[in-house]
Amino acid sequence: MKAALSYFALGILWLLHWLPLPVLRGLGRGLGKLLYVFGHERRNVALTNLRLCFPEKTEAEREALARRHFIVLAQSALDRTLGWWASKERLQRLIRISGLEILTEPYGQPTILLSAHFVGLDAGATRITMDVEGCNIYSSQKSEIFDRVMQKGRRRFKEGVQLSRQDGMRKIIKAVKQGYPLYYFSDMDFGPEESIFVPFFGVPAATITGVSRLARLTGARVVVAITRLVKDGYEVEIMPPWENFPGESVEADTEFVNRFIEGQVLRMPEQYFWVHKRFKTRPPGEQRFYK
Repeated sequence: MKAALSYFALGILWLLHWLPLPVLRGLGRGLGKLLYVFGHERRNVALTNLRLCFPEKTEAEREALARRHFIVLAQSALDRTLGWWASKERLQRLIRISGLEILTEPYGQPTILLSAHFVGLDAGATRITMDVEGCNIYSSQKSEIFDRVMQKGRRRFKEGVQLSRQDGMRKIIKAVKQGYPLYYFSDMDFGPEESIFVPFFGVPAATITGVSRLARLTGARVVVAITRLVKDGYEVEIMPPWENFPGESVEADTEFVNRFIEGQVLRMPEQYFWVHKRFKTRPPGEQRFYK
């Protein structure tokens, strides 16, 4: 029964990818409004995060920001159908990219392609993999059927290297040294074992140190890729490599990464993944933020 429901849902999603973008975005807007009203748990998580990160805003301002976030989150979720099934030509029109030459000239240099959890991350990955064969770390989905579709979608244009979080650091290091740019995120809470506490918008946040450690182990440069959802599609910005990174210590590097992400969040605050429990892990003795 579950398999039948999954295939039915996939059929609906496949039909959606034929729709013009304004229609798809309109459906996403409606879905986002419904999710805000009925998604009590994630709404509370988003509002808690916004209270912690933007204490200077009024509650009404934070609620308005959360509402906008749920809308762009739903729109980006429906847009994934385009990445899975739309033609390459259509995707190139909808997802514009700047700075691609930073990744391709010279090609094969060890590179950490750092991004952050904005709603456009999947669209950005799809566009980059049209031209660059990279390395991606994925988390398996609960539904095997959806997991297969998502994995196939990630490999539509170039096979690249697909690694599970359970594969360990050795395979990641090998792929980076072989010249596969690693599409990497450091702004999720993976618990205390792999993290240190550094500020994120002034709040101690459990943050993995992988960017600094991988750069030190592989000699890789760090190049940032940020994707913005816009009215007529997406815009991917590839930024020049960071200078003087890694720096004096892993701790200083990790704090630098968080400060950089903060700056990107302030550019488009409604597009950051506020529904993630970013501050779930607390330093010893501190109270938990989420119910």
